[in-house]
Amino acid sequence: MNARYNDWTAILDTEIEAQQMPAIKPPTAMDLHELALHKFKERTQLLGNLLHSQDLAMVHAGRGIGKTHWALSVAFAVATGGTFLRWTALEARKVLYLDGELPGQVMQKRLAMHLPDCEPKPGYFRTFTPDLLDSEAVLPDLATTRGQGAINSMIEDDTALVVLDNLSAWARSGGRENDAESWAPIAAWLLGLRRRGIAGLLVHHSGKGGEQRGTSKKE
Repeated sequence: MNARYNDWTAILDTEIEAQQMPAIKPPTAMDLHELALHKFKERTQLLGNLLHSQDLAMVHAGRGIGKTHWALSVAFAVATGGTFLRWTALEARKVLYLDGELPGQVMQKRLAMHLPDCEPKPGYFRTFTPDLLDSEAVLPDLATTRGQGAINSMIEDDTALVVLDNLSAWARSGGRENDAESWAPIAAWLLGLRRRGIAGLLVHHSGKGGEQRGTSKKE
């Protein structure tokens, strides 16, 4: 009885989810002359030649190396029109930093480390930490349509950069990390960001061999 009930509720959830998804226009091709005149979103520099609008980038390293400090430094430079290492932002752009692991107080302390040097204008650096969730809530899963919807609700139309820190925390289902098929829904979501003119920066772990952990499809 319980198994049948669980199967039925799973099917119902899938149907409801499908009904809530917006209608998608079928793909169309353009004549060469039409394509030449079509106005795409302009690709602009967010942080020197390191990061542009619509870029999909990943930084990976072992535990304790400083991935989060690096990503926060990039994010603050973009949000303040500042400089990180040898790269400088031409202007301040809005950033959404999605942390999936750190306690709220730890994130506060890490953010405070950057404030004496550069303070973003209100609304230019928005962040999420799991401690903002209710005690019974779970972190959205980027590998699911419902999880993508929850994350999309935090992205404003004029957001220029979304940072996911880290990928393992935000994409938990869909199979093993080295399974290429499990990457497909996440890749589709990232390409959706690109079409909106938004850059994505993924913070990820390195595997034992020093390469990024999981399927090479990420690269």
